[in-house]
Amino acid sequence: MKKSLPRSNHLEEGFIKFLMLLSLGFLAGSLSLILITVIVKGLPALNLAMLTQTPKGGYYLGKEGGILNAILGSLYLAAGATFLALLLGLPVALYLHTYARRSHWADGVRVVLDVLWGVPSIVYGAFGFTIMLALGLRASMLGGILALTFLELPIMTRAMDEVIRMMPCDLEQASYALGATRLETALRVVIPQMLPGLTTAILLAFGRGIGDAASVLFTAGYTDRLPSSLLRPVASLPLAIFFQLGTPFPEVQQRAYASALVLTVIVLLISLGSRWLAGRLGRNVIR
Repeated sequence: MKKSLPRSNHLEEGFIKFLMLLSLGFLAGSLSLILITVIVKGLPALNLAMLTQTPKGGYYLGKEGGILNAILGSLYLAAGATFLALLLGLPVALYLHTYARRSHWADGVRVVLDVLWGVPSIVYGAFGFTIMLALGLRASMLGGILALTFLELPIMTRAMDEVIRMMPCDLEQASYALGATRLETALRVVIPQMLPGLTTAILLAFGRGIGDAASVLFTAGYTDRLPSSLLRPVASLPLAIFFQLGTPFPEVQQRAYASALVLTVIVLLISLGSRWLAGRLGRNVIR
């Protein structure tokens, strides 16, 4: 005969379920409120000229122009930083899984990465600015890419590490049984098998980099021109929003919300693209 659960267990389960639904509603409500705010305030100011033109004379006084320089600048900065973070982060993640395994050294590296993940982005900006001064560099695209690389590296590496740790042990053991070395197993088994998750980690870091303002404030600078050189200042969407909101002109402030809407759409497309790409790449993954 099946025994019924005590009344206290039902109350506890109901309370936990209520907290879960409350948290879900809070998250959904916060996202909805953000989207509604940027859409209602930014959509009226958004037009084709704003997306295809650079700021003209008097743009920050309410005259003609657009944010094409900031859109391209943000894409260049995030793409360059993501590429460098991938070159540095993927070998670290593979080393932690393939060679270090569950050693104290690997645990220490993971703790360091977790700490770096939580460091405020303004600290990375100050650190990047110090390195730029030591190298004799001015505010430039290169400086912004370096600062964003420091920001994205722990995020990407730690995400990749967690993805690779989900790798089925049987596949690795089968690879070793066939005579493959650890390096060959990492390159020919681990990476192809975990490619969907690794792609998600890369796009996660890219999305974090394209939306950050503090790390590029002193390192990338700002300009109304299109990106033309690694050694010249470059604009970014987060700083464009900041500068436009700081003006006393309502027309320019409305453009700031339009810029925020563009940035939100880009991040949303990255999120949707990562899920779509992970689904496509995961068709041949052994589960």
